[in-house]
Amino acid sequence: MNKSDAKKKIESLREKIERHNHLYYVEAKPEITDEAFDRFMRELIDLEKKFPDLLAPDSPSQRVGGAPLKAFKTVTHKLPMLSMDNTYSYDELREFDERVKRGLGRTDVTYYIEEKIDGVSMSLHYEKGKLMLAATRGDGRSGDDVTANVKTIRSVPLKLPAPGASFKGKVPDWLEVRGEVYMPEKSFEKVNRQKEKNDEELFANPRNACAGTLKLLDPKTVAARGLDIFCHGLGMAEGVSFKKQSELHDYFKSLGLKTIQHTACVKSVDEVIQFVERFEPKRHTLPYGIDGLVIKVDDFNDQKTLGATSKAPRWMIAFKYPAERAQTKLEDIEISVGRTGALTPVAHLSPVELSGTTVQRASLHNQDEIERLDVRIGDIVLVEKSGEIIPKVVGVLKEKRKGHLAVFKYPDKCPVCRSKVTQLEGEVAVRCVNLDCPAQVKRRIKHFAMRDAMDIAGLGEALIEQLVDAGVVKHLADLYTLNFDTVSALERMGKKSTENLFQAIEDSKKRPLERLIFGLGIIHVGERAAQILAERYGTLEKLMEAAEEELCNIREIGPTSAKSIADFFKQKGTKDIIKSLQKAGVRFNVVQKRAENTPFSGKAFVITGTLAKYSRGEAETLIRQMGGNVSSSVSKKTDFLVCGEEAGSKLDKAKKLGVSILDEKAFLKMIGK
Repeated sequence: MNKSDAKKKIESLREKIERHNHLYYVEAKPEITDEAFDRFMRELIDLEKKFPDLLAPDSPSQRVGGAPLKAFKTVTHKLPMLSMDNTYSYDELREFDERVKRGLGRTDVTYYIEEKIDGVSMSLHYEKGKLMLAATRGDGRSGDDVTANVKTIRSVPLKLPAPGASFKGKVPDWLEVRGEVYMPEKSFEKVNRQKEKNDEELFANPRNACAGTLKLLDPKTVAARGLDIFCHGLGMAEGVSFKKQSELHDYFKSLGLKTIQHTACVKSVDEVIQFVERFEPKRHTLPYGIDGLVIKVDDFNDQKTLGATSKAPRWMIAFKYPAERAQTKLEDIEISVGRTGALTPVAHLSPVELSGTTVQRASLHNQDEIERLDVRIGDIVLVEKSGEIIPKVVGVLKEKRKGHLAVFKYPDKCPVCRSKVTQLEGEVAVRCVNLDCPAQVKRRIKHFAMRDAMDIAGLGEALIEQLVDAGVVKHLADLYTLNFDTVSALERMGKKSTENLFQAIEDSKKRPLERLIFGLGIIHVGERAAQILAERYGTLEKLMEAAEEELCNIREIGPTSAKSIADFFKQKGTKDIIKSLQKAGVRFNVVQKRAENTPFSGKAFVITGTLAKYSRGEAETLIRQMGGNVSSSVSKKTDFLVCGEEAGSKLDKAKKLGVSILDEKAFLKMIGK
């Protein structure tokens, strides 16, 4: 196929794919199977790889996610993205209505009602129909540029009008569409199932999951999370104008933008309240989360007349449905051990109906919450479900307490491994820090094998899961006694893969002490602390013998980390595993010596911006290996500021203080690279 034919084919495929995207994700009227859609997409991706100069930023192939980002840029909103006032009261809705009428000097007002989507506010910038920018609300004045992530949302048109949309005519030169990105319930359940499978902490609710997903620097991961959007508002616009909110809704829909599904125009506050009451039972049946309804003055001229305070428009208010509560009996309190060793109390309840579901378990959060509520087994408790998928106990009906109920005693030993638990200063969590605790084994192995720790290439999440679930690996030391035939027989593990894994395990025995310390996963001991401890003690045995008071006096360690380290090495299970690691041949005394008499020796460095060749962590490690010191802030004591792309305020401060400034090229020359 020549380039001319390829161009025609690519354009045809793009239009076809975007049309079917629109039919599936916006209209909910698919015309082809998923397999057929995937064939079109694969064909497009293959052609764009073959003819890379024909790849365009608005191609639907970009929705699958590109290379990971190094950081988000900050963008300033041309028109501030204000928050909104809210109420849980009909009386306050009537007061809002009175304020509107006084502000307009008349009594006839039309209100536009729409669902209040429980997600993340987003601004989409279209220039001559092309999506150029997507930015979060942030603080209302500026937000993060998350364009690469938002492009993965299938219902967001990369070009206006979307193929298959009804719009006819010229698109505006500039259109800023405002909406709410959210995670549908099905996507949320899928994401949490995967996190549970990976022994990771679950998201509390779809809103948190959505916000966390948008903050990810890898668009491919975002693409797999199944985010969606509803468009509802207007920012800046050129070449188009509107008279009413209801008109804007219809215009957005004609362009192929996904608009809020349940809306109404009403003539009085009484009709607003009637709609609120009618809609209340329906909200539990929606495939996405809402936390209320938004009531807007429909006429845009009226909106301008009413204006806004510094925080919120005067022409809009959110009515939030109160959290649903139910009374039931607390049958028992179970203490579970999470992947980080945190002991979490879970309430077992007599079954009760709440928000359309039968609730039998609820969160009690932590020891402090149990003491604050003075909740006891046998109590009648109040259970609430408000935005959280997991219900929570929010109160105790002490007047219904019968007889003497025993005060709940939080365990001082781990319910899984029976090791003594610890609570670090400033932390609410009570933790099991035993290296040998079965409840934490998958998380510990994953951390131990990571690149910045023992760097065991090939030991990924899927393999760890198989090894632990099959009972082949019960703790870290078992990695060094694996049977070749047992591993090669596992799913996706042939002879060559197993050989590579076994070589990586063998190589890990000689990793530097700092990486072994980091790999042990001691709470509050990151890479920098591990490096300090390795340089200070030289061997793992000497570190294990260090007293808490001694550790506390080490610069950059501090009392919380000192207690965490001391408690960790006191555990019998920890000592047993470390003996097994030593017996397996893992070296405990490989210390990376700092170079002497280099241009870095004794000099203080600060890094700002993004480097092309190294991550910030890698650059800091190099500086320390060369004999230099790294700080996070610029001061008179700073000798060099290393500047990558998009250097921030540190550069201005360094110039004022006369600090020597190195660009990346000069820095690489200095380290001899």
